[in-house]
Amino acid sequence: MRAADASIECRIRPARIGEAAALSELCFRSKQVWGYDDDFMAFCREPLRAPAGEPATLDLDKLFIEPGWIRGGVGRLLLAHAIGEARRRGATRLTILADPNAAAFYEQNGGCFIRMASSDAIPGRFVPLYEIVW
Repeated sequence: MRAADASIECRIRPARIGEAAALSELCFRSKQVWGYDDDFMAFCREPLRAPAGEPATLDLDKLFIEPGWIRGGVGRLLLAHAIGEARRRGATRLTILADPNAAAFYEQNGGCFIRMASSDAIPGRFVPLYEIVW
């Protein structure tokens, strides 16, 4: 079930509380695509959240795609939706603490690399921090 291009149609809506477990599993399946070992993946199961930043900045906390849909345009649609929602809320900047394997995606979609930053999930691990400013 892979989309051929970004011309796919989909409806983006807020997640529902009852979907939390299914969405957590989606995050896990999507991260597994990158070939991380079992120990790393087990460590990723414990979700951690970074504190909110400055008021004009919103943090994109999770953007995961069902593995069969990766590179099919869904990520671009979701990122565009997140940017639109951030604008609607009055933000002028979106920050993304990215999985290293997703770095090219953010760069191709307007993200500017800021620096390597501490992972919000794995102590001692550093991952790329991106920003999209409008």
